[in-house]
Amino acid sequence: MTEHYFETPLVTLHYYKFGSGPQKMLCFHGYGMHGKQFKLFEHGPLASRYTFYGFDLFFHKETRLKNQSLALVKKGISKKDLAALITDFCKHEEIDRFSVIGYSMGTHFATAIAEEMPERIDEYIAVAPSCLNPGMLTNYFSKSRTGNKILEKLALNKKTLLGMLKLGKTLRFLDQVGYDILSKEFGTEELRFNFYACFTYLRFLETSEPNLLKALENENIRSIFIFGKNDKMYPPKIGDVFIPKLKNAEVIVLDENHEMINQNFAEKLSALLV
Repeated sequence: MTEHYFETPLVTLHYYKFGSGPQKMLCFHGYGMHGKQFKLFEHGPLASRYTFYGFDLFFHKETRLKNQSLALVKKGISKKDLAALITDFCKHEEIDRFSVIGYSMGTHFATAIAEEMPERIDEYIAVAPSCLNPGMLTNYFSKSRTGNKILEKLALNKKTLLGMLKLGKTLRFLDQVGYDILSKEFGTEELRFNFYACFTYLRFLETSEPNLLKALENENIRSIFIFGKNDKMYPPKIGDVFIPKLKNAEVIVLDENHEMINQNFAEKLSALLV
C-alpha cells in the first residue's frame, strides 16, 4: 500500500493505492473512517484482479478543502462537481474504466458518480447503502434550513451534541452501534465541525432513483448491494422498493450489524468478484 496526494484548486485529496490488478476500483469509506477501510482486500484474492484507490473523503483524515470556511461548507458540492473531480483524478492516474464501492456514507459518493458518469463504470457495489434511505435525522439536519441551523448551533457544543445522540438512541433513530460510532467522533472542536460539515457539504449527493436506475440498466453495470442482517441504521428492508426494479441486481445479507467491513465481508464479496 502506498500513500498519495492529488492537488486541485478545490481540494488536497489524500488516497491510498494497493493491489496490482488491471481493473480499477475506487473506494469510498464510511463516516469517521479513512481511505484504508478496504485494506483487507490488499492481500486477498482480489489483489491480483484490481488496483484499489481508497480516498480519505472530505473532512476526514488527510484530505483538506483548500477553503474550509463555513461559507464554503454551506455552499456544498454538487454531483457534477464531484464527477469533475473524479474525472480529473482518473486522468491523473491514467484510469479509463473503473468500479466503485462505497460503505454507508461512502455509498452517496459511489452513487453520485454512477449517476453522472455511468459510461465508465463496470461494477457498482453499495455496502450498508444509506444512499437508498439516509434516514429522517440525516434529511432533517442536511436539507431542512431549520434543521441545519439547529445543527450548526449545536455542533460546537460537545455536551449538547452528545445529548442529541442519546435522544436519537432513545427514539430509536440510532441503535447502540450507531451511537457508539458517532459519540466517539466528537472529542474535539475540529471533529464536531467535521460532523456538521459532512451533513452540510454533502447534502446535494442525494440519490435520484430514476437516474440511478437508468444509469445501471442502460450501461449494464453490475450492481451488488450488501446489507447487515442486524444493521438497525440501514437494514435490508430499505432496498425493498428500489432493488427489485433492477433486472440483475445481486443482494448479499450478512450476519452482521452496521460495522460489517471485516473478514466475513471480504470473503463473501471476494467470492462474487473473483
